[in-house]
Amino acid sequence: MIIDHIGMAIRDHKKSKNFYSACLAPLGIELVIEVEGWAGFGKAGKPEFWFGVHDQAQNPIHIAFSADNRAQVDAFYKAALTAGGSDNGAPGVREIYHPNYYGAFVLDPDGHNIEAVCHHKV
Repeated sequence: MIIDHIGMAIRDHKKSKNFYSACLAPLGIELVIEVEGWAGFGKAGKPEFWFGVHDQAQNPIHIAFSADNRAQVDAFYKAALTAGGSDNGAPGVREIYHPNYYGAFVLDPDGHNIEAVCHHKV
C-alpha cells in the first residue's frame, strides 16, 4: 500500500466487523487487532484498514483493496453480498481506467463504496 493506514467512522461495530471479516478474507486481509472500539485489518500482522464507532458515520467514502488476481475480486464480491453488502458494480473489466482494470464494487453497511481491484489479466 502507498498509505500506512486509513481509518473511518462506522455506526455498528459488530455488523461492520462481520462484513469486513467476510469480504476481505478472499483478499488475504484479516482482523489483526481491536483497540478501544477500533478494529484494525491487514496482512502479516500489520493493521492498515481501521474503523470505529462514532455518533455519525462519515459521508460515504471510496476504498479500493488490492487483489492478486481476478478470482479474488470475484470472491470478494460474492462474500460481500453474502455478508450484507449491496451491489455497486459487479466484477468486470473497466477499460475506462485501463485495459486490465478488473474491479468489483459494493456498498458496506454504512454506504461506503468498497472495491476490490486487480490490475492483471489473470
